[in-house]
Amino acid sequence: MANITRWDPFEDIDDLFKGVFLRPMRLETQEGAQGMRIKMDVKEDDKAFTVHAEVPGVKKEDIHVSIDGNQVSITAEIRREKEDKQGEKALRSERYYGKVYRSFTLGQDVDQDGASARYDNGVLELTLPKKAASAQKRVTVE
Repeated sequence: MANITRWDPFEDIDDLFKGVFLRPMRLETQEGAQGMRIKMDVKEDDKAFTVHAEVPGVKKEDIHVSIDGNQVSITAEIRREKEDKQGEKALRSERYYGKVYRSFTLGQDVDQDGASARYDNGVLELTLPKKAASAQKRVTVE
């Protein structure tokens, strides 16, 4: 007797496309620009939140912080240029310009007038005092 096997014409298509759509792609190829993210530590005490955000290689003029109630946003513009020269002839020149953005929500509103920011050695330190809780207003139903 002959062995009978079932043939599926679509069985090999999976091998043809294997990894093409699922492979993680990285469009940025410049050194140092890959995976640039703002990494943060957030601490809280009775009076304020303290945020330490890593933003290395960015000028302090290119960092912007905005506060809206209990939502805080940090935006930084990154400019990196690299040029390899041999004598007066440029062999390779690479540039990367971009923005990184991080937004987060705190457990309580922030007093915007008392907030302060300090940038030193690639670390942005935000001191965000908590806003005094407003008195609850009770409304009577008529």
